[in-house]
Amino acid sequence: VAYLTIFHVLFVLFVWAYWKSIFTPPVQPGTEYRMSYADKERYENEERPEVQRQILAEIARKLPVYTRTGSGGVRFCDTCQLIKPDRCHHCSVCAVCVLKMDHHCPWVNNCIGFSNYKFFLLFLAYSLLYCLYIAATVFKYFIKYWTAPGMSSCYLFFSLALCCFYFQGELTNGRSKIQVLFLLFVAVMFFVSLMFLFGYHCWLVSRNRSTL
Repeated sequence: VAYLTIFHVLFVLFVWAYWKSIFTPPVQPGTEYRMSYADKERYENEERPEVQRQILAEIARKLPVYTRTGSGGVRFCDTCQLIKPDRCHHCSVCAVCVLKMDHHCPWVNNCIGFSNYKFFLLFLAYSLLYCLYIAATVFKYFIKYWTAPGMSSCYLFFSLALCCFYFQGELTNGRSKIQVLFLLFVAVMFFVSLMFLFGYHCWLVSRNRSTL
């Protein structure tokens, strides 16, 4: 009962954080960063690049924008037609400028930025705990299987390769033993991967930095 309770608590938290990471829409810059109709006409009708930079610099004086391009100009998105705030980037997948964009994550099919970075970190943390808990509760059965008479390392890896074909049986059954091996292998594999990814993002947060 205790194992099941802890398992389902972690599972619910994991699914909730994953859901929020997926379905929280990325926040775009406010209307104050968009050019007025008159400024847009003046900018588009001007053909000289240096004058265009001056127009953008005049508009940006009223905004809390400090980051500049490599050439010293104001960061401007031609697609969204707005002046980019600091740490704002245009996502080619979402086709919008994302406020404080960290990266576009294929695992959640969404941009990770100002609106859902907290949920993304929680998703990594709960995934890490989830995999660790599964590996810890299955490990003793793995030890029993490993120390069973006649168990060789070659047979162990052969069983792991064939484990996806076995999904029935009791705990004492050989098929369930293969399932235990597979479960531990997958849990440890994802735990190690998530440990590095979560540690990297914790380091970014501690340094007040983003992936981009």
